[in-house]
Amino acid sequence: MAENYFYGTGRRKSAVARVFMKRGSGSIVVNGKPVDEFFSRETGRMIVRQPLALVDKLAGFDIKGNVIG
Repeated sequence: MAENYFYGTGRRKSAVARVFMKRGSGSIVVNGKPVDEFFSRETGRMIVRQPLALVDKLAGFDIKGNVIG
């Protein structure tokens, strides 16, 4: 059975970010690394989690992001 993903793309100048979301346990992976390893500063990690915290769904979705540029 195919999994239901939500997909979004963001572009700015030469940078491209692709994000895939699906229902899951709350894991966030950016370029193959856990979010806590990819973002060294707490403010970066906070900004990534902010939209999910706003709707109280931090543990409701798995997020995979690919960032280039």
